[in-house]
Amino acid sequence: MNSLQKLGFSEGTKLLIIHADDAGLSHSENRATIKSLENGFVNSYSIMVPCPWFYEMALFAKKNPQFDNGIHLTLTCEWENYKFGPVLPVSEVPGLVDKNGHFYRNREELRKNASPEDVRKELQAQIEKALKFGLKPTHIDSHMYSVGATPTFFKIYKELGKKFNLPVLINDQMIDMVGLDRNLSIDKTDFIIDKAHFGEFEYFRNGKLGDYYSQVFDNLSSGLNLILIHPAFDDSEMKGVTVNHPNFGSEWRQIDLDFFTNEENRSRLKENNIELITWNDVKIAEKLF
Repeated sequence: MNSLQKLGFSEGTKLLIIHADDAGLSHSENRATIKSLENGFVNSYSIMVPCPWFYEMALFAKKNPQFDNGIHLTLTCEWENYKFGPVLPVSEVPGLVDKNGHFYRNREELRKNASPEDVRKELQAQIEKALKFGLKPTHIDSHMYSVGATPTFFKIYKELGKKFNLPVLINDQMIDMVGLDRNLSIDKTDFIIDKAHFGEFEYFRNGKLGDYYSQVFDNLSSGLNLILIHPAFDDSEMKGVTVNHPNFGSEWRQIDLDFFTNEENRSRLKENNIELITWNDVKIAEKLF
């Protein structure tokens, strides 16, 4: 049974989740995420529990349950001058941190240093912290898809989804991106996002990031699609967070915010017969099957 059948839609239907990653990363990210939800056409987001601005976004989530939100499981911190680490004491998960107690910058360093036990403990702690705060997440996904750093970490990710009865983001392109074997990573019972769309640096460097998103709308295939964006303001705070990191930097994130709060761009959904759906819809469908 494919995703459309599981969700109760007829063949040929174009379904789309427009999802904002990285809420909680900074005040700028939070403000922009909220704007994209309230004044734009983003319909889902996920929160980074270990980050300094988690509390602000978690309060918003509690006060605004009408907006679909998940937990953006975090094991890496890619920024040069802005750092954070695990929610657990460093002494409990020593394999997840560098000499200063911060997450490693990329999946390769995580793969070399982290133990499966540390990964499981920290990811579970992030979920439990969100639940203890009173959040009601609709799903879990992963910052930089770092849960795919090893097959074992990915298995833990899926097991935690089952443990907490939450859908997890699983998608062929993202599995390929982190170098996992699809045949070994995906089970027949897994709920799969048919197609994930996310900007690439070439589009941004050539001033074509907005054009890329327009092309996604115009050429969207049938099935369950996901667009991953990272809205924030190109302000002094976000420039400081993303210094020397133009890929998904502050300018990129402002483009995301501007595109997905533009009414002309919203009209493309109707023009292309695209139906918005949320992770909560996926969660309900998973319970039925």
